[in-house]
Amino acid sequence: MSTEVLAPATEAALSAAIAEAAAAGEPLAIEGNGTKRAFLRPVQAARTLSTRGLGGITLYSPSEMIVSAWAGTPLPEIEAALAEKGQHLIAEPPSFGALFGASLPPTIGGLLSTNLSGPRRIAGGAMRDHVMGIRAASGTGEIFRSGGRVLKNVTGLDLCKLLAGAHGTLGVITEVTLKVLPGPASSGTVAVRVADLAAGVRVLSAGLGSPFGVSGAALLPGGTPGRPGPLALLRIEDFSDSVAYRCGRLRADLAALGEVTVIDLEESRALWASVREAEPLGATPDEAIWRVSVRPTAGPQVVAAAGLDKALLDWGGGLVWLAGPARPDAHARVVAAAEATGGTFTLFRAPEPLRAAVAVLPEEPAALGAIGRRVKAVLDPMGILNPGRMRAGL
Repeated sequence: MSTEVLAPATEAALSAAIAEAAAAGEPLAIEGNGTKRAFLRPVQAARTLSTRGLGGITLYSPSEMIVSAWAGTPLPEIEAALAEKGQHLIAEPPSFGALFGASLPPTIGGLLSTNLSGPRRIAGGAMRDHVMGIRAASGTGEIFRSGGRVLKNVTGLDLCKLLAGAHGTLGVITEVTLKVLPGPASSGTVAVRVADLAAGVRVLSAGLGSPFGVSGAALLPGGTPGRPGPLALLRIEDFSDSVAYRCGRLRADLAALGEVTVIDLEESRALWASVREAEPLGATPDEAIWRVSVRPTAGPQVVAAAGLDKALLDWGGGLVWLAGPARPDAHARVVAAAEATGGTFTLFRAPEPLRAAVAVLPEEPAALGAIGRRVKAVLDPMGILNPGRMRAGL
């Protein structure tokens, strides 16, 4: 684990720190506020390079619906600025502060590096889909940029997409420009009590296939206080009259599939804020957490095969959260369940010994892995940026 933390206050200073480490062949652990150190594999580095010193919104144009900020800018600062103008981040990125026991909020650069998105991903896309431009430092300290601050500006290799979800292994993001949209004036949720998870996924599929513009579709095996589960949740967002009308129509359409209730504005928003942070999973601090991405109809099969007591399904059933003992045998069951259903797994949170001992992500196909290694060799030729974060030896 790293001990010394470098937090340059300027992009030039950050570039110089990377260049110095590259010249010495010294690995760096890359982070923002360090809120997700228990995510993926532990990085063995003597020093940590943090972007927390690069803070502040550099451009916000509500009329053009774009916002630019230094990578170390905390998520709440950006959300507050957007809310003042009635706008929001489209992908509804989660904080996961409670899940990781973090005392600081995540940074916008960290969210992009991990490509984490909330329940609205099924309707609005992932974080990487709304990146218009970035500035970043390569593993040699060279500053480069991709995209810009207008929509029609991407030519050649889209490095924005490449660095999103790379977990700091290809470059250190220093500035981010994102597309934003007006936030919904109201929210309502149609909740359907179902017999089992398979029935719940059928409800979610019906809602997503309806013409009513569902922006969230989750399944809570344990339900909510006062609404025992399994409980299928379908969110509708818009202005209040539209939400009321569409919730009413959807409630009528789903009446044959289970006991249906409608959850109104404030409770609806609180409920989806909870789903965004994976709180209904009910994971305790000592448990490991996995995420399995799979076709929605196979979500219940993954839960059954994993044999763990705690689960939460989001994205229409296509994102399966699981929590259980932080042991290799539990991890092996989750991996087997993902592979048997054609899905992919992520060991999302676990004690360091387990994360160091097992694969936290699936192995890449040989051809894709070869491409990845060539890209890594170009952007980080000395291999100093977050070595081993995603896979051993990389």
